[in-house]
Parts: sequence; structure tokens; C-alpha cells
Amino acid sequence: MAKTITTSYDVAEHLRTSEEMAAYLEACFEEANGDASFIAKAIGDIARAKGMSQVARDAGLSGESLYKALSGNRNPNFATIIKVISALGLKLHASA
Repeated sequence: MAKTITTSYDVAEHLRTSEEMAAYLEACFEEANGDASFIAKAIGDIARAKGMSQVARDAGLSGESLYKALSGNRNPNFATIIKVISALGLKLHASA
């Protein structure tokens, strides 16, 4: 029987445009079921796609604190999320 070879998948490697990033975040909002760390991880994926160091600078945060906040192991405060979303060139919106 042949062995199956797998490779790791990193979504950040496939998020190339702002439209793809926004669509990915929207899909994650739908799948999160209220899990804030899931959303933080998704924003972290987008930040890695854009370049974490640049996003940290644009958000006025240290690279280390940004990595920690968006690791998916924490629930970052809302102010951090707003800064990062803005640094990514994305906008949050609500609809009924």
C-alpha cells in the first residue's frame, strides 16, 4: 500500500488581495459561533499574509504583542482588534 504524503497548509500563503482577505474574514465570522479566539486567529492569518512586522508598525503595536494577541490562544481586547483591522486596510460593519 502506498503511503500518503501530506504537507501543511497555511492560508496566509493564499490571501493575496484585499478582497480575498475580506472574504476570508467574513467566512470566519460565519463559522466562529461566537469564538473570539477563532476570529483573532483569522485576523492573525491575514496579518501574516500582509506582513506581520508592517501590520504591527501600522497598528502601533510591538511585533511580539501582535503575535500573542492574534495567536488564537487569547482573546485580544477590542481596541487591539480595531487597530489591526484598520492597519490591514479592512473595515468592520454590521448588517441586519
